[in-house]
Amino acid sequence: MFKWNENIWKSLRRQIDRLPHAVLIQGPEGVGKLELAERLAARLLCESPTQDSEACGRCDGCRWVAAGSHPDLRRIEPDVLSQVAPIGEELETESRSARRAKPSADIRIDQIRELADFLYMGSHRARRRVAIVHPAEAMNVHAANALLKGLEEPPAGAMFLLVSHHPARLLATIRSRCIVVSVSRPEKPAALEWLESAMPKSDAARWLAFSGGAPRVAEQIANGPKGELLAPYLSALARGEAEAMPDASDREALEAMAEVLQKYAIDRLCAALGGRSIYGTFEQGSGNSASSARRWARLAREMGHARALSRHPLNP
Repeated sequence: MFKWNENIWKSLRRQIDRLPHAVLIQGPEGVGKLELAERLAARLLCESPTQDSEACGRCDGCRWVAAGSHPDLRRIEPDVLSQVAPIGEELETESRSARRAKPSADIRIDQIRELADFLYMGSHRARRRVAIVHPAEAMNVHAANALLKGLEEPPAGAMFLLVSHHPARLLATIRSRCIVVSVSRPEKPAALEWLESAMPKSDAARWLAFSGGAPRVAEQIANGPKGELLAPYLSALARGEAEAMPDASDREALEAMAEVLQKYAIDRLCAALGGRSIYGTFEQGSGNSASSARRWARLAREMGHARALSRHPLNP
């Protein structure tokens, strides 16, 4: 777990036996919220906790959690985030796989109904039954209402761990039934130290700035295909040659272009108002006029809409 969340973990550990049935871990994306929820789940399911209330790492419960096969733990995520292929998927032919629908970005009501069936069963190990819902705001309205019923009348021994990047998008009635644990962005030196150890390249500061100070997001960008998509657009803008940006040939490239332009517009807006760059795409302002600021704000809004359109099922 990230060391900047250690104080939060120590607080949770001290009250581990007094926690209510629902915990909402909220904060910006990429700051270690999911890791915190997973560590809490491991401790709740540990059968021989240490004297300082840590998971032992040696009992059957800990080994099953580490292997992702604990019978009393469920992780509810959108299909696009799922790391586990459905049973039998490896037997599908390539042509059949190509015909399948695009994985859902929502948490659906059938997932919550299956979770309810799991929570109302008896524990396999005579301990708690734990459900991690991540990200909680991905629940569609039907799924959210179904989960609310479980929060209002929780079965004995059930524990809900909700992880949310945007808690304001959750139903107020869901938030009101949870104890809230807030996780903030780490200080820049701590984030850079972790990021430099996690990245094979030396551009940690660049991607940390572009991610808005979220180290996990920065690491995923730098070590994944998204970094390669973003780099030519950022380089062209850094040279002041917007016309040199490559054409967007597919949805992913289109979204990358829109994201770069949106963050560039926000940085130019900050410069026009006499402020500092947020995302590191632009450092020096070209005037502080209100009219310039309004134009950059308008472009930032337009690029926000463009990013959403790039993920729309219609042809971008």
